[in-house]
Amino acid sequence: MAKRGLKIIIVGVGKIGQTLVKLLTKERHNIIIIDKNEKIVAEMANAYDCMGVVGNAASHSVLSDAGVMDADILISVTASDEFNLLCCTIAKQYNEDLATIARVRSPEFAEDSAYLRETLGMAMIVNPELETAKETARILFLPTALSINTFAHGQAELIRIKIPENNMLAGKTLGDLSRNITDGLIIVGVEHDDDVFIPNGSSRLEAGDIISFVSTRKKTIAFLKAIGFATRSVSDTLIVGGGTSSYYLSKELLKSGIDVKIIESNPARCEQLSILIPRASIINGDGTKEDLLLESGLAHTESFVPLTGIDEENILLTLYARSVSDAKVVTKINRISFDKIIESLDLGSVVCPRNICAETILSYVRARQASIDSNLEVLYRLFNNRAEAMEFSVRESSGITGVSLKDLSLKQGVIISFIKRGKDVIIPSGSDTIEVGDSVMVVTTQSGFTDLTDILG
Repeated sequence: MAKRGLKIIIVGVGKIGQTLVKLLTKERHNIIIIDKNEKIVAEMANAYDCMGVVGNAASHSVLSDAGVMDADILISVTASDEFNLLCCTIAKQYNEDLATIARVRSPEFAEDSAYLRETLGMAMIVNPELETAKETARILFLPTALSINTFAHGQAELIRIKIPENNMLAGKTLGDLSRNITDGLIIVGVEHDDDVFIPNGSSRLEAGDIISFVSTRKKTIAFLKAIGFATRSVSDTLIVGGGTSSYYLSKELLKSGIDVKIIESNPARCEQLSILIPRASIINGDGTKEDLLLESGLAHTESFVPLTGIDEENILLTLYARSVSDAKVVTKINRISFDKIIESLDLGSVVCPRNICAETILSYVRARQASIDSNLEVLYRLFNNRAEAMEFSVRESSGITGVSLKDLSLKQGVIISFIKRGKDVIIPSGSDTIEVGDSVMVVTTQSGFTDLTDILG
């Protein structure tokens, strides 16, 4: 029997709001959007067959028109932190069972997010800029990776790397690889040209393929060394743009001893940054100018992160940096959605705040739909939304517990990539079992899983 779709109100139909509408209507939820922009409300309502309400979502009449009294979730993702918190607080007064989620980006609010969430009775506060900074920092700590996602409270990682020409992996099947090389890790996805698949022992790897594997950090380092990849962290970084994302990233990098230099065009913001992050070097100037980039050390820096508010500028800065420097480059893209074109540019590591925010919220929505005690903990969308990685906690016995993995009948396109038991992360073999109390990560090319038992055929 199909699960009932939830009634979800989305306040603010900007970049993140639009992404949420696309994802949640695809999963058959009943979506109501609220925004002051009549044109965009009409466009989104027509495109995604959802209800649109024009007006101020902090108003009783507007919330009433949107059906807040019997809604399941309200998500406020406008550009104003204060309004998002206010909207969630007011909506909660009309429906005490309503789960509320707010996007909050300000560093001042970020420090108090746990207090605010508890005091205001909110389900979640999401900070896309902070999460993007953390993901960018993880990549700079291991710069040969294209992307790094964490699971099991940081004890397991999903790493994405590109196989270079003449690498020992090229031309080999997974079955050919020495057990010494792949000990403690499992390859869960291969991107070959436009194809994405979950591999088996006969899958052959080629130069240019992008592989994703799951392991612990210690085993990851050993694997990368064995296949000839560098594994040390960068020692310094040059950032263009001094906004909130730059502030968060600088704090993450400086904590780990990485030198930070920021180019920012606004003199007043430069003064603020020099007070907020005194250990960083702040340069006042136009970071899109070639001569200033070179004077600031672009040709010699070990990493470069363009964090302007304009995607096109970030892309051009990345392409320029790759032409004059061997720096590890991480590109922030938040608006452009031409995935194939972006892939063809070979930008390397790309981070997208709106996707990070949407994945966090989607994980909660799926858990809420299954039940408030759902075992879905973390969800990442992979390979341009063609696969998903999910972490489940096992809270009770079921048809999946106590059975050897080789005896489980799994749906096609599903792989169990780790089992966390106590303090140990197990990269499973066919003889391993899933037990109550474990955390389990699943990678699948299917979508819509809300419970670990959904992986069974």
